[in-house]
Amino acid sequence: MIDLAFERVSKKYRIFRESEKTNGGPAVLRKVNRMLSGWQDFWALRDVSFEVERGEALGIIGQNGAGKSTILKLLYNITTPSKGEIRINGRLSALIEVASGFHPELTGRENAYLNGSLLGMKRREINAKLESIVDFAGVSAFIDTPVKRYSSGMYLRLGFAIAAHLDPDILLLDEVLAVGDADFQAKCIARINQLKQAGTTIVFVSHNLGAVESLCDRVFLLRQGEIYKSGSARQVISDYEKMLTEMPTGEVSHLTSVSEAREAEIVSVSLLNSEARKTTMFPAGAPVTIAVEYLAHQALEDVAIEVYFYSVFGNLHSHFSTSTDGGRLDIAQGPGVIEFFCPEIGLEVAAFNVEASIKYRNSDFRDHIDHRHGAIINIGKGKPIHGLFHSAHTWRRRDADPSVMNRSAETGDKILSE
Repeated sequence: MIDLAFERVSKKYRIFRESEKTNGGPAVLRKVNRMLSGWQDFWALRDVSFEVERGEALGIIGQNGAGKSTILKLLYNITTPSKGEIRINGRLSALIEVASGFHPELTGRENAYLNGSLLGMKRREINAKLESIVDFAGVSAFIDTPVKRYSSGMYLRLGFAIAAHLDPDILLLDEVLAVGDADFQAKCIARINQLKQAGTTIVFVSHNLGAVESLCDRVFLLRQGEIYKSGSARQVISDYEKMLTEMPTGEVSHLTSVSEAREAEIVSVSLLNSEARKTTMFPAGAPVTIAVEYLAHQALEDVAIEVYFYSVFGNLHSHFSTSTDGGRLDIAQGPGVIEFFCPEIGLEVAAFNVEASIKYRNSDFRDHIDHRHGAIINIGKGKPIHGLFHSAHTWRRRDADPSVMNRSAETGDKILSE
């Protein structure tokens, strides 16, 4: 039985482009010029067709702007197609913007009823599930506190917990596994697997390729609004990973100030595993090398090469710089490569944007000679990560006597290592 079907679906947006013609002259003339020539058509999706069977889990992957979220918005009737037909058979719910219906002045309990009703749950259904929702979110001590006093993690956990207790025929998921820490994400995956085993049809959009592979029966890769590849999760993810490693470095998406002179440029940012092979997938705790290739148009003194790890939502998780780890760096005119090596990548199981910059060592955090988006790194299961990150470390046992403290620190027994 088919639960979802796209038949030659396209979605067009009209984008306004400012120009000299539309920006000059009297106000009335400017308005007429805008109406006549200031708009361009942008096709977010072009002729997309697919079907999802009852109980199937479909993954949709692709770079930012490929059209993934547009598909979810079309399915959830947030927007309508410009061409084609969409058929939906069953009760559909979405985890697209968790906690989006919360009122900051209301308590967690009150928001559970408000948000649950917005998602289509009846009051008696919320009554029956409230204890389980609160336990799942881990906010029982604060359930009668206004959510404006919640941390961002508590806020999102409660939002996900409410939505996760829906019993839909069809469930849409968009980057929801980026909510909370690793332990909570494991609970989220377990809950989604429960829904899948109960026969729920799932459409999952994510940059977290490890989660897509573990949850989805079939995956398709979107590229510039069209289905580029379709097939088994492992095969399509492998093709996507190869495509990412072959693509040139792109412009950075964060607010930065880049020198117009461009005394140097970042040519590429590559992720390498322990075998020096380009890849985007690493288990937690694995060694990672990030090679930053640059071209200096002139000799530069006292500069820094920096590497950044951002969440898919734009939150900075880690920032590394040659200025703090290696001191002064002078580079000669011409091409060069600086490699960042981490013996044990300490990020949690998730997807992260990797960015790199070249800058003068004492410049402001946002002032760069060049700053580029490199790739998306996918962290899969490996060494256990408790919290947001892991740091390589050892444990030693020493004598508690202060008189031998210094000697013990050097000669103590190494009892554990990582």
